[in-house]
Amino acid sequence: MPGARWFPGARLNYAEHILRRERPGQPALLYTGEDAPLTSMPWEVFAPQVRKAATALRAMGVQPGDRVAAYATNRPETMIAMLATVSIGAIWSSCSPDFGVKGVIDRLQQLTPKVIFCVDGYRYGGKTFDRRGEAAAIVEAIPSLERVVQIPSLGSELSIPGHAVTPWPTLLDGPPVDAAEFRFEQVPFGHPLWVLFSSGTTGLPKAIVHSHGGVLIEMLKALSLHMDFREGDRGFFYTTTGWMMWNFLASMILAGAVPILFDGNPTWPEADTLWRVADEGKAALVGSSPAFVDVMIKAGVVPRERYAFHALRTIMPAGAPVSATHSAWFYRNVKDDILLATGSGGTDICSGFTGGVAIQPVYAGEMQARCLGVAARSLDDDGLELVDDVGEMVVTEPMPSMPVGFWNDADDAAYRASYFEAFPGRWRQGDYFRVNRRGGCFVLGRSDATLNRGGIRIGTAEIYQAVEALPFVERAMVLHIDLADGRSIMPLFVKTADGVPLTDEMRAAIVQKLRAEYTPRHVPDQIVQAPDIPMTLTGKKLEVPVRRILTGTAPEKAANANAVANPESLAFFVAFGRQLRQTADASA
Repeated sequence: MPGARWFPGARLNYAEHILRRERPGQPALLYTGEDAPLTSMPWEVFAPQVRKAATALRAMGVQPGDRVAAYATNRPETMIAMLATVSIGAIWSSCSPDFGVKGVIDRLQQLTPKVIFCVDGYRYGGKTFDRRGEAAAIVEAIPSLERVVQIPSLGSELSIPGHAVTPWPTLLDGPPVDAAEFRFEQVPFGHPLWVLFSSGTTGLPKAIVHSHGGVLIEMLKALSLHMDFREGDRGFFYTTTGWMMWNFLASMILAGAVPILFDGNPTWPEADTLWRVADEGKAALVGSSPAFVDVMIKAGVVPRERYAFHALRTIMPAGAPVSATHSAWFYRNVKDDILLATGSGGTDICSGFTGGVAIQPVYAGEMQARCLGVAARSLDDDGLELVDDVGEMVVTEPMPSMPVGFWNDADDAAYRASYFEAFPGRWRQGDYFRVNRRGGCFVLGRSDATLNRGGIRIGTAEIYQAVEALPFVERAMVLHIDLADGRSIMPLFVKTADGVPLTDEMRAAIVQKLRAEYTPRHVPDQIVQAPDIPMTLTGKKLEVPVRRILTGTAPEKAANANAVANPESLAFFVAFGRQLRQTADASA
């Protein structure tokens, strides 16, 4: 590593392995939205549309290696467009329309796409968001675009100066394409399949290139062996097209499963909307997250009181570290005979490092095992393996779905710098990691947001699990900051529920909970009320950029505002950091 080659000489196509699951009379996928019934799209509709769309793209001049982009929501047409694109050897990349215009341009402009699929808008929380102006601005900023295809959403017509817009029905005009005659482009194992993007919090988002073969083999492994999917099962994961879980959702078909697509607000019109969809759709696997569980707890939702979940066997929490409390919540409030397949992975590999194992016990707050074929270790700073102690997560052997590189990265310089500098020849994921003696795994937060109290490493996840479980806390962020006077401090910033004032009694409750559940070292030096906690567009806390702001880095250099979901939240930390440094300078 890096540079390992897998199955040289083999040729294949990811989309062909999806469509080989074609079964007349069976659903290819199910889809719904906030105000729409759960609807089945049968294979007799789905597969012919993939072949027609692929044939239309070929007629537009799209060739293997060309890029096709999307500014679209989680709906059947988007999935059809993706499969059509990769079936002819072109490279797919998508952004969700809730991204800001600059954030989309920063991503897609890097790829110089030839074609883009756009929606006219979307619905969220009972409201309609018109995105025709944003779509036009994106297209105008990417001169490589030759064709624009509109995916139906709100029923409005896209109009983009200088560009003829092809409506979705027009794209599918023409005679049927015979399945036996349709040609899937056979590409090398490492041929680019799609490009996923990092959050881009400190600069342009990294364009991470994944391969047909790498994703295919990793997804088949994860879905069939770790997620326990079986032929005809249905799987449901709330996601947008800007998150790698959308690619995971599409890949469920590889294992003979039926994905359930949801477009809208996961807690509207009721807090348990996703549980209703999961039950109605007879999902065997449901994806969730600790943040969603916190919402359920605060809303007093007990899904098992309203839904039977007869088909449900597996719940997969992802997106953040899962505490013992979160684990227990699923068994007590959803179903008591499930596999809780907690895992950790991400955009970097479009798969998991750790995950569920249907034939092993589940321990609360613990990931069952490292995934098959994943040589993940906990290493100390000298590269020595640790057992039952916190170190860096390092992968010591190649994985098929490690990226084939970053887009426009000459000599793989940025790719190597991102993963292989700290431990040459080995992949550093950037997470604190612990493996116990029975192989159970714990991911304890990002290692680049280091908390170091008296020489002891502390994972930020432990603090968040305790603090954000308190009813008056909506969100929190903890940082370790070195000051000019030689001191270091660990402040905890808290956004309270409904913006209520943070009282001394609340601060005392936070301290008491951290002492009781962890150690005195977990107790912050200051507990500060903040109007909001800065988050990425994909819902992760901006710990490192905020730490840089507090230590004096200009906000425009510390964080790319176009990658921040709530950029106005940074102003508070700029002011707090200025005051913090003035106090330290005065005492130095």
